[in-house]
Amino acid sequence: MNIGDNSAKAASGVSIRDAAVGSGAIAEPGDIVTAHYVGRLPDGKVFDSSRDRGVPISFMLGAGQVIKGWDVGLQGMRVGGKRVLTISPDYGYGAQAVGAIPANSTLVFEVELLDVKKGK
Repeated sequence: MNIGDNSAKAASGVSIRDAAVGSGAIAEPGDIVTAHYVGRLPDGKVFDSSRDRGVPISFMLGAGQVIKGWDVGLQGMRVGGKRVLTISPDYGYGAQAVGAIPANSTLVFEVELLDVKKGK
């Protein structure tokens, strides 16, 4: 982690930048996490936003219920934190086009972690 810009590059295809570090529970694999997000293409075009719908997403971290970039990028995040994930195609949707997302797209997500329910 480079302290100067609060960013890290996972050994995977996910670049992580903490915009704000939370003070709550830490998200770990097996936990149920709840988050708001805005997803953008590299050109800034928004392709999805839980904020616009007013309904956050909840899923089990590390269980493959979301794209791999989210399972990697949210680990270690604290409740109340805000993080920017830049996800390579291999950790996103790969060669598959999904809705407004072209095939082989890098994805940029602004994520705010709202809650962590610890796994058993």
